[in-house]
Amino acid sequence: MIRIILNGKKAHVEDVRSAILSMRKDASMIEVRVTYEQGDAIRLVREAARDNIARIVAAGGDGTLNEVVNGLAEIEREMRPELAVLPLGTANDFASACRIPQTPAEALHLAVHGKSVDVDIARANDRYFINVATGGFASQATADVPVQLKNFLGGGAYAIAAVIKSLNFNPAQGRLQAENIELEGSAIIGAICNCRQAGGGQVLAPDALINDGLLDVMIVLTFPLSDMTQVIQEIRDPSTSGRYVKRFRSRWIDSWPNIRRSVNLDGEPYEAEHIRFEVLPKEIKLVLPEECPCIIR
Repeated sequence: MIRIILNGKKAHVEDVRSAILSMRKDASMIEVRVTYEQGDAIRLVREAARDNIARIVAAGGDGTLNEVVNGLAEIEREMRPELAVLPLGTANDFASACRIPQTPAEALHLAVHGKSVDVDIARANDRYFINVATGGFASQATADVPVQLKNFLGGGAYAIAAVIKSLNFNPAQGRLQAENIELEGSAIIGAICNCRQAGGGQVLAPDALINDGLLDVMIVLTFPLSDMTQVIQEIRDPSTSGRYVKRFRSRWIDSWPNIRRSVNLDGEPYEAEHIRFEVLPKEIKLVLPEECPCIIR
């Protein structure tokens, strides 16, 4: 039995309805549950586990996927359904990075007939995410200036500086500790990545793998305008950790901002005075295409 947990805003999309009706001719044991408000997806995941559903499909955007993952994380391993993704959001960053088909018919075919792989998820204190946690300028830009965020890597430090000026953005002050590294000072952007991209297609960790037991971290420290050229070079070279753009991998990260700040977990806001990020290796079974570049086969 497969149960689709469908974001209610997408329930009347003709391509989605047609894909479900068509797939039922091929695999009749498909049920649909529709969300209405925040928290519904978690409740529906619990119901699916109680009903011994073998596989659930998160049908919506990155926020729907995040809520379904949080629901799965609360369920004992032996009771957890497998997870598949039907990407219906605006960005679909996680699905795009994993090369999950973007059309409802193709994505649903994979969700029903594809094979699952054990993959990692991440925890931020008592919350979970599967894609990327962003903080600093990245989290503010996600809410306020998405166009500039979508261009900040392509335009390099020039785009960052322009947006920071327009937002009167104050860099985040604080301290970060991880395996074999400790940083203290001010940062413009921070990204803790289980997968590879966020912000509508911006690749933050091009080599991240979702079943390697590690989180890929990218931090852009504050920099003087005179060093813009160096920052651009460091942003565009993901293979190294430079003076201003720090990149490293760790199983855990502790973050202490000087003042309470919001971060985004798969685009969903979360706020705390101290956040402990840690990877949970091979925590859920996720249906992925054979050509997915984000896993170790």
